[in-house]
Amino acid sequence: MALLAPTAAALLAGAVTWATAHEPGKTTTTTAGVPSTRPSTADAEQQRRIREVAQLRDQVASLREELDGLPKPSAATTARRPSPARTSKPAARKPARTTPRRSRPPPVRRDRRRGAGPHHHVLRHGVQGHDAGRGGWPGQHRGPGRCEEVFARVEAACTRFDPDSPLMRANADRTAWHQVPEECYLAVAEAARAHQETGGLFDPRVLDTLVALGYDRTLPFRSGRVAVTGSGGPVTVPVTSWRPGFDPAHRSIRLGAARIDLGGIGKGLAVRLAAELLADAGGSHLIEAGGDCHVSGVGPDGDGWRIGVEDPAGGDQPVAVVRLRDTGCATSSLRVRSWLVDGRPVHHLIDPRTGRSAEGGLLSVTVLDPDPVRAEVWSKSLLIAGRGRIAALARQRRLPALWVDDQHRITASQQMQPYVIWEATDAG
Repeated sequence: MALLAPTAAALLAGAVTWATAHEPGKTTTTTAGVPSTRPSTADAEQQRRIREVAQLRDQVASLREELDGLPKPSAATTARRPSPARTSKPAARKPARTTPRRSRPPPVRRDRRRGAGPHHHVLRHGVQGHDAGRGGWPGQHRGPGRCEEVFARVEAACTRFDPDSPLMRANADRTAWHQVPEECYLAVAEAARAHQETGGLFDPRVLDTLVALGYDRTLPFRSGRVAVTGSGGPVTVPVTSWRPGFDPAHRSIRLGAARIDLGGIGKGLAVRLAAELLADAGGSHLIEAGGDCHVSGVGPDGDGWRIGVEDPAGGDQPVAVVRLRDTGCATSSLRVRSWLVDGRPVHHLIDPRTGRSAEGGLLSVTVLDPDPVRAEVWSKSLLIAGRGRIAALARQRRLPALWVDDQHRITASQQMQPYVIWEATDAG
């Protein structure tokens, strides 16, 4: 927004007399709200000044309309914001920043519908819909219910915590062919494709490592620090590329030598399938499942969905806010799924090259892609690649990526920068 001239600034405060054309031969002048009418005897200079003031009045009215359309800061934000110090010297004009660095994220409008939160944060698990002009889901569309059914089917087919799930039956006899539900077949096929695309950085053959680290059951990560005893069993690091077998005619798979885990890619697949299901609903929607999300449409404010990137160091405020339309977004982070094994800190993102929790100096990575599955794959793969390789790899693959390293520095790739509307000075 352009800076106002002193006269226009005074107009905003209501401290300047303004004039406007009233009728031919006369001028109505208002000072302090009291109108008077007199014959127009002003000379040419007065008439010129009157026209200038009238133009300034129109500019002020236009600026007021723009200001009224901006989101209002919350009371909490306003209370914490100190008043600028008054000085007799004009402030130096600084070049505009594409990504402003402030101590707090920009204020955002809250959706007043029950259960909805601020739109720069995503849900832990669920679906939001917005139909312009009405709110909620268009017509009688069963969007949320149908999406929950998709999530339930993917979880039932791909969970490793149920020994009788289709995935675990295939894991139990890996050299045999197994007919599996469509969701499991798709998840294994996407995992195989991701393994080849990432050059092995994404490798689902980490289940034995996770079990050896005590992650053989659902752990209460959100209830506090988790400490377990490891199994102590040997962990074999894969030395060859993973090439499972597929029989599309019978929807059958053969996994090969090592057991696999489909947790992360299963989330991305569930979000993708739910987004495809809602494609005919119209309006806008946000689908989220534990760090993976997909947004469609212009969002509740008409300018895109504002998605907050969670602070991996545990802070309450996001480290960045991105504005998105019609794309997927995934974050891989050490914030939640970290625990102690025999007193040693570990986490769930296993480096297939070492068979241990990744130690590449990164705390979280966020990636955007129209396909939520690919966003999930590359967020994990870039984190495993580590601080020394992530910038070059993101540039080579032209990935919109944002990462936080173990020094709490926040970096965005060139492809990510247009989406970032706010960024913290640092994490933590």
